[in-house]
Amino acid sequence: MITKDLIVENTSLEEFFSIINDLVKNTKVQKMKIYNQHAHTSCYKHCMQVAYYTYIICKKLNLDYVSATRGAMLHDLFLYDWHTYIREDKSWKGQHAFMHPKIALKNATAIFNLNNIEKDVIVNHMWPVTIKIPHYKETVVVTFADKYSALVETFKHIRGILHLSLIHISEPTRPY
Repeated sequence: MITKDLIVENTSLEEFFSIINDLVKNTKVQKMKIYNQHAHTSCYKHCMQVAYYTYIICKKLNLDYVSATRGAMLHDLFLYDWHTYIREDKSWKGQHAFMHPKIALKNATAIFNLNNIEKDVIVNHMWPVTIKIPHYKETVVVTFADKYSALVETFKHIRGILHLSLIHISEPTRPY
Protein backbone atom coordinates (compact mmCIF):
# COMPACT_ATOMS: atom_id res chain seq x y z
CA MET A 1 0.00 0.00 0.00
CA ILE A 2 0.98 3.63 -0.08
CA THR A 3 3.08 4.34 3.00
CA LYS A 4 4.29 7.63 4.45
CA ASP A 5 7.82 7.06 3.14
CA LEU A 6 6.41 7.06 -0.42
CA ILE A 7 4.54 10.33 -0.04
CA VAL A 8 6.39 13.08 -1.86
CA GLU A 9 6.19 16.78 -1.07
CA ASN A 10 3.50 18.67 -3.02
CA THR A 11 1.48 15.55 -3.72
CA SER A 12 -1.88 14.77 -2.29
CA LEU A 13 -2.97 11.29 -1.31
CA GLU A 14 -6.54 12.53 -1.35
CA GLU A 15 -6.16 13.67 -4.96
CA PHE A 16 -4.39 10.44 -5.92
CA PHE A 17 -7.14 8.26 -4.45
CA SER A 18 -9.88 10.45 -5.94
CA ILE A 19 -8.39 9.79 -9.39
CA ILE A 20 -8.59 6.00 -9.02
CA ASN A 21 -11.52 5.73 -6.61
CA ASP A 22 -14.02 4.36 -9.13
CA LEU A 23 -11.43 1.89 -10.41
CA VAL A 24 -10.45 0.41 -7.05
CA LYS A 25 -14.08 0.01 -6.00
CA ASN A 26 -14.76 -2.23 -9.01
CA THR A 27 -15.07 -5.95 -8.20
CA LYS A 28 -12.88 -7.01 -11.16
CA VAL A 29 -10.11 -4.65 -10.08
CA GLN A 30 -10.46 -5.98 -6.52
CA LYS A 31 -9.83 -9.49 -7.90
CA MET A 32 -6.25 -8.41 -8.64
CA LYS A 33 -5.64 -8.79 -4.89
CA ILE A 34 -5.77 -12.59 -5.15
CA TYR A 35 -3.04 -12.89 -7.79
CA ASN A 36 0.65 -12.45 -7.05
CA GLN A 37 2.56 -10.37 -9.53
CA HIS A 38 6.21 -10.28 -8.43
CA ALA A 39 7.23 -12.55 -5.57
CA HIS A 40 4.63 -12.00 -2.83
CA THR A 41 3.29 -8.66 -4.08
CA SER A 42 -0.27 -8.84 -5.28
CA CYS A 43 -1.14 -7.58 -8.72
CA TYR A 44 -3.38 -4.99 -7.04
CA LYS A 45 -0.60 -3.67 -4.80
CA HIS A 46 1.84 -3.61 -7.72
CA CYS A 47 -0.60 -1.59 -9.83
CA MET A 48 -1.28 0.74 -6.91
CA GLN A 49 2.46 1.40 -6.49
CA VAL A 50 2.96 1.97 -10.22
CA ALA A 51 -0.05 4.29 -10.25
CA TYR A 52 1.32 6.34 -7.35
CA TYR A 53 4.82 6.67 -8.84
CA THR A 54 3.16 7.65 -12.12
CA TYR A 55 0.98 10.22 -10.38
CA ILE A 56 4.01 11.84 -8.71
CA ILE A 57 6.20 11.92 -11.82
CA CYS A 58 3.54 12.99 -14.32
CA LYS A 59 2.31 15.72 -12.01
CA LYS A 60 5.86 17.10 -11.62
CA LEU A 61 6.38 16.96 -15.40
CA ASN A 62 3.03 18.70 -16.11
CA LEU A 63 1.76 15.70 -18.06
CA ASP A 64 -1.76 14.28 -18.02
CA TYR A 65 -1.30 12.71 -14.60
CA VAL A 66 -4.98 11.79 -14.28
CA SER A 67 -5.05 9.60 -17.42
CA ALA A 68 -1.60 8.19 -16.70
CA THR A 69 -2.51 7.30 -13.11
CA ARG A 70 -5.76 5.63 -14.15
CA GLY A 71 -4.02 3.66 -16.91
CA ALA A 72 -1.30 2.61 -14.48
CA MET A 73 -3.87 1.28 -12.02
CA LEU A 74 -5.31 -0.92 -14.79
CA HIS A 75 -2.10 -1.86 -16.61
CA ASP A 76 -2.03 -5.43 -15.27
CA LEU A 77 -5.77 -6.21 -15.20
CA PHE A 78 -5.26 -9.66 -16.73
CA LEU A 79 -6.91 -11.59 -13.84
CA TYR A 80 -5.04 -14.88 -13.73
CA ASP A 81 -1.98 -16.27 -11.95
CA TRP A 82 0.61 -15.99 -14.68
CA HIS A 83 2.99 -18.27 -12.78
CA THR A 84 0.73 -21.31 -13.13
CA TYR A 85 -1.88 -20.38 -15.74
CA ILE A 86 -2.51 -22.88 -18.53
CA ARG A 87 -4.41 -21.22 -21.34
CA GLU A 88 -7.58 -22.88 -22.47
CA ASP A 89 -7.83 -20.41 -25.32
CA LYS A 90 -5.12 -21.44 -27.78
CA SER A 91 -6.05 -18.67 -30.23
CA TRP A 92 -3.15 -16.55 -29.02
CA LYS A 93 0.41 -17.67 -28.95
CA GLY A 94 3.22 -16.32 -26.86
CA GLN A 95 4.19 -15.87 -23.30
CA HIS A 96 2.56 -13.85 -20.57
CA ALA A 97 4.94 -10.87 -20.89
CA PHE A 98 3.90 -10.37 -24.50
CA MET A 99 0.19 -11.12 -24.20
CA HIS A 100 -0.98 -9.72 -20.86
CA PRO A 101 -1.14 -6.07 -22.02
CA LYS A 102 -3.71 -7.01 -24.68
CA ILE A 103 -5.67 -9.08 -22.17
CA ALA A 104 -5.56 -6.27 -19.61
CA LEU A 105 -6.77 -3.77 -22.23
CA LYS A 106 -9.62 -6.06 -23.24
CA ASN A 107 -10.65 -6.49 -19.59
CA ALA A 108 -10.35 -2.77 -18.81
CA THR A 109 -12.31 -1.60 -21.87
CA ALA A 110 -15.08 -4.08 -21.04
CA ILE A 111 -15.53 -2.35 -17.67
CA PHE A 112 -14.45 1.28 -18.13
CA ASN A 113 -14.68 3.98 -20.77
CA LEU A 114 -10.99 4.69 -21.39
CA ASN A 115 -9.35 7.55 -23.25
CA ASN A 116 -6.44 7.12 -25.67
CA ILE A 117 -3.71 7.72 -23.10
CA GLU A 118 -5.20 5.18 -20.69
CA LYS A 119 -5.45 2.59 -23.49
CA ASP A 120 -1.89 3.28 -24.63
CA VAL A 121 -0.58 2.96 -21.07
CA ILE A 122 -2.19 -0.46 -20.70
CA VAL A 123 -1.27 -1.95 -24.06
CA ASN A 124 2.27 -0.50 -24.35
CA HIS A 125 3.56 -0.62 -20.77
CA MET A 126 5.84 -3.60 -21.51
CA TRP A 127 8.13 -1.68 -23.85
CA PRO A 128 10.99 -2.44 -24.55
CA VAL A 129 10.26 -6.11 -23.75
CA THR A 130 7.62 -5.92 -26.45
CA ILE A 131 8.14 -3.99 -29.64
CA LYS A 132 4.98 -1.95 -29.00
CA ILE A 133 6.31 1.61 -28.71
CA PRO A 134 4.53 4.03 -26.36
CA HIS A 135 2.67 6.83 -28.16
CA TYR A 136 2.52 9.22 -25.20
CA LYS A 137 5.00 10.58 -22.69
CA GLU A 138 2.67 9.36 -19.95
CA THR A 139 3.07 5.79 -21.19
CA VAL A 140 6.85 6.10 -21.00
CA VAL A 141 6.53 7.21 -17.37
CA VAL A 142 4.29 4.22 -16.57
CA THR A 143 6.71 1.89 -18.34
CA PHE A 144 9.60 3.00 -16.15
CA ALA A 145 7.48 3.12 -12.98
CA ASP A 146 6.41 -0.46 -13.75
CA LYS A 147 9.99 -1.67 -14.21
CA TYR A 148 11.12 0.15 -11.07
CA SER A 149 8.28 -1.32 -8.99
CA ALA A 150 8.96 -4.82 -10.30
CA LEU A 151 12.64 -4.54 -9.40
CA VAL A 152 11.90 -3.23 -5.90
CA GLU A 153 9.34 -5.99 -5.29
CA THR A 154 11.71 -8.69 -6.52
CA PHE A 155 14.72 -7.40 -4.56
CA LYS A 156 12.65 -7.15 -1.36
CA HIS A 157 11.68 -10.77 -1.85
CA ILE A 158 15.28 -11.85 -2.48
CA ARG A 159 16.48 -9.84 0.52
CA GLY A 160 13.89 -11.60 2.67
CA ILE A 161 15.01 -15.01 1.45
CA LEU A 162 18.67 -14.18 2.06
CA HIS A 163 17.91 -12.75 5.48
CA LEU A 164 16.02 -15.88 6.48
CA SER A 165 18.84 -18.06 5.17
CA LEU A 166 21.43 -16.11 7.15
CA ILE A 167 19.35 -16.32 10.32
CA HIS A 168 18.94 -20.06 9.84
CA ILE A 169 22.66 -20.57 9.24
CA SER A 170 23.84 -18.36 12.11
CA GLU A 171 21.29 -19.58 14.65
CA PRO A 172 23.10 -21.72 17.25
CA THR A 173 21.75 -25.11 18.14
CA ARG A 174 19.90 -24.96 21.41
CA PRO A 175 20.66 -27.63 24.00
CA TYR A 176 17.02 -28.20 24.94
